[in-house]
Amino acid sequence: MRTAIVNIAAIVTGDWRAPFAKGDSILMNNGRITKVGTLTDRQAESCDFILDAGGTTAAPGLIDSQVHVAFADYTPRQRTIGFLESYLHGGVTTSISASEVHVPGRPGDPDGVVALAIAAKKSFDNYSPGGMHVHAGAIIIEPGLTQAHFDQAAAQGVWLAKAGFGKFKSPFEYTPYVRMAQKAGMIVNVHTGGASIPDSSPITGDHLLDMRPDVSFHVNGGPVAMPDRDFPRVINESDIALQICQAGNIRTALMCLDMAVEADAYDRVILATDTPTGTGVMPLGMIKSVCELSCLSSYPPEMLLAAATGNNAVVYRLDTGFIRRGKAGDVMLLDAPLGGSKRTALEAIKNGDYPAIPAVFTDGVPRFIGRSRNTPPPTRRVKIVQNRIMQEFGPGRHTV
Repeated sequence: MRTAIVNIAAIVTGDWRAPFAKGDSILMNNGRITKVGTLTDRQAESCDFILDAGGTTAAPGLIDSQVHVAFADYTPRQRTIGFLESYLHGGVTTSISASEVHVPGRPGDPDGVVALAIAAKKSFDNYSPGGMHVHAGAIIIEPGLTQAHFDQAAAQGVWLAKAGFGKFKSPFEYTPYVRMAQKAGMIVNVHTGGASIPDSSPITGDHLLDMRPDVSFHVNGGPVAMPDRDFPRVINESDIALQICQAGNIRTALMCLDMAVEADAYDRVILATDTPTGTGVMPLGMIKSVCELSCLSSYPPEMLLAAATGNNAVVYRLDTGFIRRGKAGDVMLLDAPLGGSKRTALEAIKNGDYPAIPAVFTDGVPRFIGRSRNTPPPTRRVKIVQNRIMQEFGPGRHTV
């Protein structure tokens, strides 16, 4: 399928060092971005689908790097069906599992832990709710796991591991398991801050610096933050990615953001929701974090959008997150919300207003066109100017 978006007012790249691309169009073919710039008449004529963006803003689809998936599009924690497809209507085109810790009766023995991760991974390999990419299946690190267990899971495609929910007497006991998971090629995420659910442990800076995971999950608290004194040490004495979550502490989020920028460590700042949890289901959680961190700080919206897209993609080794030739065709359109006080999507975000999301594409395929079910309506009108695939792209209803 060959798809084009034309008449774009601004293209946000996902790269905070070079946040804008020149041109007014994005061309996608067979799921990949093939051109960013201005299309020739011949390129446009060859497209199966062309969307006139109407002067809106294009950006990479958001990557939520901590989503509590289970199986199918259902959250046992909040007993909600269709939450992932609803997150897509908040601009989230990729979700990364926080481990399947909410699966009822989840096993804690080594073989069961491996089986759960493999089953979840393979399940979502075959299931894409609303067109979303879901990277599921994460080893929940428990006592008794061996290098052979991690290697077995890795051989089946599992590339994530999670520390913080195992039955260990001390968080320091996680360290050799983190090393085994990393040796197997896995990205290791670690619960950070106070305990959140039964079987989770408070994890502070001392523990993080001993474990040396790849990512400090909800470094700003999930929902309880670690002591303020630990932030400078984690930022300056390690290369651990600093995941700021919507379901955490906004004060420490802003503090961590400032410290990371000052330490020239912004590449390590990534965003996530850490939902569904006790905080709830939050379809607009990612864009809410972008708005809050931008309007409450001195940093521009395009910089925070990069933390939700390109930074996440680099940390998690994904082929999406950037509007750049060769990357996955995961794109969202943003606009100033109807009735707001600002003229553009980026101005609205800086003002603290949720932008409208009038279109989302994944793998170059339009998933909805016109307006999101979850955001305010746009100020500008996007319109389909060529459609040879004969399919409707309205927002539809929430699945039940």
